[in-house]
Amino acid sequence: MNRRDLLTTTLAAGAALAASPARVFAQAAPDPRTRRLLEIASEQVARARAHLWRRDVVGIADFGLHSSWPRFHFVNLENGTADSVLVSHGSGSDPEHDGWLNGYSNLHNSWATSRGAYITWEWYEGRYGTSVRLGGLDETNSNAFPRAIVMHAADYATPAHVERWGRLGRSNGCFAFGPEVFPRALTRLMGGRLLFADSLGIGPDGQTVDAPPQETPDFAAIAAENDARDALQAPAQDEPGELPADD
Repeated sequence: MNRRDLLTTTLAAGAALAASPARVFAQAAPDPRTRRLLEIASEQVARARAHLWRRDVVGIADFGLHSSWPRFHFVNLENGTADSVLVSHGSGSDPEHDGWLNGYSNLHNSWATSRGAYITWEWYEGRYGTSVRLGGLDETNSNAFPRAIVMHAADYATPAHVERWGRLGRSNGCFAFGPEVFPRALTRLMGGRLLFADSLGIGPDGQTVDAPPQETPDFAAIAAENDARDALQAPAQDEPGELPADD
């Protein structure tokens, strides 16, 4: 290679390197929704920092959206990305079963979703197969462990269910994912990471979605009805290593 060719090649390589960071920056710049999710994830990690074992990935369940929307977000704080999947809410939180969450409860046997920050613990084999135990970190979800609120897979939390019914099925308060999605929740969130649930209403464009007016359920009445029903039934045999499950 002569000096002219070497100079031309060197200049071309330098120009490519100079342009590369701009292209990488443009590709890495998060969209408005991802920016909001990253901000919320960072705020909640800072709030719960002392309880967490790992702070790289945060799960955000946005129950301000209809259950037919991908409203559970895996937020990666290390690379600034978020991807979203379907997740179910509790039947006590949606007694009319229209796909919108009406309210939150921490009562045992309310079959409701609880708002707040959770820490993910270990996996176990239960009635829904592999599941992940959760601990509630706030007063609003402090009964998560005794209520056996967990992450698990369920056939009623799939796109096929939405296609047929226009909404997901309901859990008894657990975070239920489709079987094809649950391995992602298991591998990304298990082991001391943060899961945060609230009615954020963050739409695809990052703007807030207004949910239709909802009547707050009588959670005490729901819990009393379920308690009475349980009292009439023979005690179920718990599965090995599993708490009595609300779900």
